[in-house]
Amino acid sequence: MLETTSTNLLFLLLFCLLLLSAFFSSAETALMSLNRYRLKHLAQEGNAGALRSSQLLERPDRLIGLILLGNNFVNILASAIATVIGIKLWGENGIMIATFALTIIVLLFAEVTPKTLAALHPERVAFPASFILKPLQFLLSPLVWSINLITNRLLKLLGVSSMDASASAINSEELRMALLEAGSMIPQSHKEMLVSILDLEKITVEDVMVPRSEMEGLNINAPLTDIMQQLSHCAFTRVPVYEDSIDHIIGIIHLRKAVHLMAQDNLNDKTLRDIIRQNYFVPESTPLNTQLINFQKHKRRTGLVVDEYGDIIGLITLEDIFREIVGEFTVDTLDTDREIHPQDDGSYLINGSLNIRELNRELRWQLPIDGPKTINGLILERLENIPSPGVSLRINNIVIEIVQTADNTIKTVRMQLVSKSVS
Repeated sequence: MLETTSTNLLFLLLFCLLLLSAFFSSAETALMSLNRYRLKHLAQEGNAGALRSSQLLERPDRLIGLILLGNNFVNILASAIATVIGIKLWGENGIMIATFALTIIVLLFAEVTPKTLAALHPERVAFPASFILKPLQFLLSPLVWSINLITNRLLKLLGVSSMDASASAINSEELRMALLEAGSMIPQSHKEMLVSILDLEKITVEDVMVPRSEMEGLNINAPLTDIMQQLSHCAFTRVPVYEDSIDHIIGIIHLRKAVHLMAQDNLNDKTLRDIIRQNYFVPESTPLNTQLINFQKHKRRTGLVVDEYGDIIGLITLEDIFREIVGEFTVDTLDTDREIHPQDDGSYLINGSLNIRELNRELRWQLPIDGPKTINGLILERLENIPSPGVSLRINNIVIEIVQTADNTIKTVRMQLVSKSVS
């Protein structure tokens, strides 16, 4: 039949088949390149193309079977027509000419170009294509079902189930990568907060707590006038209360309740003890995401951090966890302003007790955080002794000079970021 058809008509049929081939190729790439989560969002908003595409992707085995069925059919028919055209124009040599020419044409115009376009703009290609593929899937469902039945049997022999594709959940690392690659679609500050929430499971209470040596407490055995003066100048809303020594903490007091007693001229040892809330202890190795839930569960905002022996080693507050998520959020809580002092030469005078995580966050540095928690601890670990003032060392691309030591600790250091090429 093809031999009796005019050459012009054969060229027209070949052109139409190449268009169909390009359609199937681009539709396959576009549908498989769709962002599944954006697709669900658009489908929930009622986008017709998204709804049809979602329905098609519910059974990817059937979708692929339909597309490949159509694509192979038009390609094989195009090959037959090209062969007839070649024989008509060049005789027996036309078979080779037609084969070579059709291969190049199909590769360029029915495969590479449409698939590249579909990969770059999947929604613009997939949504219109779904309006054709959906009814076509219904019309060819018996043939597609038969093909899928055979392929699924073959897959089962290889230990693969077609239902595996429904498991589209992503883990935290994949979600982190999706956030980082979101570009301008999500503001940078929002991305940083979302990534910080994911990082909470990697950070422990010990990493962000206030060390015991820096805890401010209220000695309940002190004279009442001293207690009143301390309450009047306290910078925190919740303060540990101890008897004679910070090692003997008996509870936590809410400053507002104590000030209320002072305003009523009713502050004494008994009323002060009545408003002390029982201690709430937190293991040092608790991840921050777990501790955040525990604070909510126990309706607490402050906890005393204990080590494996039950000794108090620090204090953790709800604000400390929030700070890990959103950074420093009020001027009043910006303790690093008092511990980091910029110098004219580009260096910084830094308190040796400053937490390394806070320093990295404030100055965008990359000091190691998998060991000691403070600058003092990091230097002592590297030097393995207590250095004298004037001693310098380099960690990564940061030069550290010891400025002041006292009581077997490093009080002040000078730190400066230098070029990695500097030896």
